[in-house]
Amino acid sequence: MLKRKYRQLFPNLKRRSPLILITLLFLWSVTLGWGLSSLNQPAFSLSSLKSVDPVPEEHQLGEELYRENCGSCHLALPPAVMPTETWRQLIQDPQHYGVVIEPLLDPGRILVWNYIQLSSRPLLKDEPTPYRLRNSRYFKALHPQVEFKERIQLSQCLSCHPSAQEFNFRELMPE
Repeated sequence: MLKRKYRQLFPNLKRRSPLILITLLFLWSVTLGWGLSSLNQPAFSLSSLKSVDPVPEEHQLGEELYRENCGSCHLALPPAVMPTETWRQLIQDPQHYGVVIEPLLDPGRILVWNYIQLSSRPLLKDEPTPYRLRNSRYFKALHPQVEFKERIQLSQCLSCHPSAQEFNFRELMPE
């Protein structure tokens, strides 16, 4: 009954093949997918990074302040090697590994803290806060095949990471 009414209303329309509709839908989907995928391309490649990790624009000043303040006395470590709680204590405490330092003041401290929180990770429940690299499970996870028999010196980082002074820990020595 519905078909008869349809044909009475539209007598000149021919029945179209579902194959044409499927083909059009397929072409539309491919075009839309290709267009969306080109929008989602990263603006950088990992090999071109000069930093440890990509840093969103709103945290780049915090990274710069971190590298400038911490890297002026020693090698600035990537925030990912120590847990967030360790960093919280380090940026607030004027006693810095036996040396009295002048802690950062706000707003610089807040900018550095926001940057550090971006890459550092929380402690596990009941895990002690590590203040040395050799006690950091994150540092150990990033260096699974490296055996550190003695206290880790930041200068040792340069033996494997030749561009660490430029905060590039991705580039490694050939061996």
